[in-house]
Amino acid sequence: MARSGFSLAGLWRGRNMSQCVLEPRCAGKRWLVAGLGNPRLPGTRHSVGIAVLEQLAQRLGVAGTWARDSRCAADLTWAPLGDAQVVLLRPRRVMNANGRSVSRAAHLFGLTAEEVYLVHDELDKPLGKLALKMGGSSRGHNGVRSCITCLNSSAMPRLRVGIGRPTNPSEVQAHVLGCFTPEEQELLPLLLDRATDLILDHIQTRSQRPLTLLDTAAA
Repeated sequence: MARSGFSLAGLWRGRNMSQCVLEPRCAGKRWLVAGLGNPRLPGTRHSVGIAVLEQLAQRLGVAGTWARDSRCAADLTWAPLGDAQVVLLRPRRVMNANGRSVSRAAHLFGLTAEEVYLVHDELDKPLGKLALKMGGSSRGHNGVRSCITCLNSSAMPRLRVGIGRPTNPSEVQAHVLGCFTPEEQELLPLLLDRATDLILDHIQTRSQRPLTLLDTAAA
C-alpha cells in the first residue's frame, strides 16, 4: 500500500538506526495499535497480540518497514488508512512491562488513551473468538494492567483474542506460555485475518465520528 496523502516522509530512522519518529501530524486522526506480548516468546499463545500486529502490517503493506525506537523500546511502523494514520507498535519489553513502551509512544505521538488500541490474548474466550471492547479493567492480564498503570487510564480499546482456558488450573501457565498445537495453527490464518478486519473496520469507523458515539464491538 502506497503511503500517499502525507506531505512529508512520515517515518525515518536516526543515524544509529535505533530511533524512528512520525512527522508531521497527519491531517486526519492518528491511532496507535500495540500488539502485547513477550518478544522472548514469539509464536506462543501469550504473544498472539504480536501475531495480529504482524498480520496488520502485512495487510497495510508495511511488513518490511519496521524500525526500532530506543526511546520507547519498541519496533514501530505506520501506514495511512483513508484520511487517518495508523502506527503499529511491537514492544521489546517483557509482557509485564509492555505498558512502559506503549505509554512512551503515546506521549511521543501526542495520543490520548482512547486513541491507543491494545491487542492481547484472552484466556476466557475459546480459540477463534474475538471481542473488541472500549476500556475496562485488565481482567487479570498483566500486559493490560501494565498499560493501565503507565497510561494512568483504563480507556484504551482492546481487541481480545481468545486462546482458551485449560480445564485444569495448574496447566494455565504452561498453556499461556506454550506454542499453538498443530491443530490450532491450522485455525490461525483465518483468526488473524478476522482480527485484522475487525480492528481496521473499527478504526475506520472511529475516524469518521466522535469517540463518544462508539459502542463495544464483538465477533
